[in-house]
Amino acid sequence: MTDVLVRRSSLDLETFSRAAGLHPDLVRRLVTLGLLDATPGPDADLSFARDQLAAVARIRRLRESLALNYAAIGLVAALLDRVAELERLGRRTPATEGRQWI
Repeated sequence: MTDVLVRRSSLDLETFSRAAGLHPDLVRRLVTLGLLDATPGPDADLSFARDQLAAVARIRRLRESLALNYAAIGLVAALLDRVAELERLGRRTPATEGRQWI
């Protein structure tokens, strides 16, 4: 099974569900809630990029550690992404120590 995952650039719903350890109906629900990104596959079923497996791992960590429902996980994940973006931008800008803002 690992060889199949490595060779494919995108995964169909069944393969993705198996790799993520989730029921396909739950995967569809996560897509509907906007927690996972999917595109329609050639047979009108969902197709997933491999990086969505990391998104599933994040969803699981948030759900288990914070006991959040899936709707709240979307908000928390968006906030965490925003914090990471701001931290990345903060590292790229010169230090503002000593500057006075008017």
